[in-house]
Amino acid sequence: MKKYAMIAMVAIACLTAFSFAPTGGRDYTPVEPTPDMESGYIESVQKRDQHYLLSIDQIDWYEGDQAVDKFLEREGDSGLDGPPDGYYIINDDENLHELPIAENAEVLMQIYNRTGNVAEADIVWNEPISVDKFIELLNTEDDLDIKGFPYHMTVKDGEIIRIVQQFVP
Repeated sequence: MKKYAMIAMVAIACLTAFSFAPTGGRDYTPVEPTPDMESGYIESVQKRDQHYLLSIDQIDWYEGDQAVDKFLEREGDSGLDGPPDGYYIINDDENLHELPIAENAEVLMQIYNRTGNVAEADIVWNEPISVDKFIELLNTEDDLDIKGFPYHMTVKDGEIIRIVQQFVP
């Protein structure tokens, strides 16, 4: 009997320890805005002069307290205390502008169809992929259309050097 009690105690201790273990980056972390960052929706991609060129519909992206403030400022009569999903998008200028992607740009994705079966798509925070893979995904017609997500793009010397997909619930 003592043997079974000891096994049970060890099992409970192990399970308890695992339940309090850090999740290793599974939590959402907002993209930190910088002066050289643009946020927007990617409308299309084309190749010109050996560079990929993105047509972008620029947006203003807000999260947390900033999202609440902007939401209440613009939609205070909605009867809500803040944006339903914790973020707020302003798109007052629907003009598209084009930016080239640097060859060695960093691309970080949150969710996309990795296997060809959209039912298997899962969130992997800040998963790096190549620019070529990103372009392939943009040009793929799929039930999980990655053009439906906003992106945060860091621009240096007129080129996009970093693209981060913004996950939206």
